[in-house]
Amino acid sequence: MSFPWLTVMSLLPLIGGLAMIFVRGTTAKLTGLIFSLITLVLSIAVAVSYKSGPGLSFVEDVTWIKAIGAHYALGLDGIGLTLVLLTAFLTPVVIIASWNDPDLPKPGESSEVGHRWGAHAFIGLVLAVEGFALFAFTATDVFLFYLFFEAILFPMYFLIGGFGGAQRAQAAGKFLLFGLLGGFIMLAGVIGLGVASAHGGEPSYLLTDLANLHLSPSAERWIFVSFMIAFAIKAPMVPFHSWLPDSVEQSTPGGAVMLTGVMDKLGTFAMIRFCLQLFPEASKWATPVVIVLALISIIYGALMAIGSRDLHRLIGWTSVSHFGLIVLGIFAFTTQSASGATFYMVNHGLSTAALFFATGFMMKRRGSRNIGDLGGVVKLTPLLGGLIMFAALSALGLPGMSTFISEFMVLAGTFSRHPIYAVIATIVIVLAALYALIMYQRTNTGEPSAEVTATFTKDLDGRERLALIPVVIAILVFGFFPKPFLSIIEPTVNDTLQQHVGLKDPVAKISEGGR
Repeated sequence: MSFPWLTVMSLLPLIGGLAMIFVRGTTAKLTGLIFSLITLVLSIAVAVSYKSGPGLSFVEDVTWIKAIGAHYALGLDGIGLTLVLLTAFLTPVVIIASWNDPDLPKPGESSEVGHRWGAHAFIGLVLAVEGFALFAFTATDVFLFYLFFEAILFPMYFLIGGFGGAQRAQAAGKFLLFGLLGGFIMLAGVIGLGVASAHGGEPSYLLTDLANLHLSPSAERWIFVSFMIAFAIKAPMVPFHSWLPDSVEQSTPGGAVMLTGVMDKLGTFAMIRFCLQLFPEASKWATPVVIVLALISIIYGALMAIGSRDLHRLIGWTSVSHFGLIVLGIFAFTTQSASGATFYMVNHGLSTAALFFATGFMMKRRGSRNIGDLGGVVKLTPLLGGLIMFAALSALGLPGMSTFISEFMVLAGTFSRHPIYAVIATIVIVLAALYALIMYQRTNTGEPSAEVTATFTKDLDGRERLALIPVVIAILVFGFFPKPFLSIIEPTVNDTLQQHVGLKDPVAKISEGGR
């Protein structure tokens, strides 16, 4: 490319984040919103110009650290593009939905402390998460990806620790500890790849060069494990999941959306881009274990969500379950399941955003996240209650909503290669209806208490509607018309499975009597 579109797109939010040093209050909010909207417009322009098919578009490649073979290399494939669009879409929504949140003092702190951790800091950190995520989704050099994969931990740490609930320090510390542990383990694999590429001639961390690197089976498996552990922590998957419920429980709704809707997608995205493309034999070798862990995540996350009494924690556990379904789709190794898993990453970001924002507006009115402190909300604020029902139905995969399409594709694709695992996952999805409808019933139905009646005096205002309506529209549009995303995703998935993993989709067997 003659013009570095991906660099400009990814740098814009980082520049906007740095601008927060010089502005405060409403000016900071407006400045951050403008930078995020320009980034969204640029990402849409890139998507319109994108030529669907195998391989990379908008390629940028400059030698960076020649001694180790590191390149400043960016490029877009169909999977990366969908997640770039999701990130660019959610960021301005987070800023609008969180417009007044950073100005409020934190639990146990004076108003002066709350003001110091004000809008400028919150907006700057949100934009930093966006910028690092965009660089990571477009990086085509393993060393460059690793840097942004780790760098995103720090603005996210401060979003949790600076703006969260009463136990935010402990939750942020646990989040950072898990993230850094995964990063250190992955670093060993990154170094191993560099050494192996140097033995083959000129050292290189470029994906295109490493895909042709011949590793011994034992070396490939060890490096795969180091990468996979880091990605499983980020995803998150059982048994590396425990940081997520604590982190989202203590986060603001906007912080929780940036965590589960944006940052966590790096884990599942990297499983496709790096594990499947660079370590295909090791990926097939590990598949039985990975699929079992994915099923455990689906079941365990759903059961824990049913038993949760904190709204944010409940949504966090649903994410553990949903990410298990995404990983199942990836490692089922069919075009339909992997395409569904990629589409699920987008739809999960949309549905959890709707849940976090709608329940966040409810929690702000009540002053509590405890489900037991709510009830009868829909009678007092019918629009808010209706949108909470919509978000709950999206989370359980109601037909007509975008999550249904991706869930169906994952399960149908998995069934063609692993029917038993698909049947188990399908049965377990019934639990999604339980946690979604139980949450709605306990918060919105029944007679409101005197405390609820006193606090729910106003339905959604204009700003709150402006934040939620685009998400609702996206969920409905992609539920009825998923083709734009799927036509972008499928060529990349096909290329990954057939050219890199070396697997074709199973062919349905027809009996003699059925001909």
